[in-house]
Amino acid sequence: MTPAYPSLTRALAEVLVDVLWFVDGSEEEQMDQDDAVKVLENVAHVVGTLPSDQRQELIELVGEMAAAETDPARLEFLREFPEGFGLVDEES
Repeated sequence: MTPAYPSLTRALAEVLVDVLWFVDGSEEEQMDQDDAVKVLENVAHVVGTLPSDQRQELIELVGEMAAAETDPARLEFLREFPEGFGLVDEES
């Protein structure tokens, strides 16, 4: 059974994080590492150029996902997501 999402934005944020989690953790046998880096950098560029209200919304959604996460490795990924993908300034 597919979980119900409160909004399309939430569903897309969850899917985006799932894909990035896979790409970030992929091994050479699963995905060419140069391609993985390109995907991660492209996503960071796109989300980093979102208007501030949309960046904040994504940060909040990722925070909600982190609050519900039980896998320690994925929790760390979620906690680092805003800075790692350019949603916040490094000095913030």
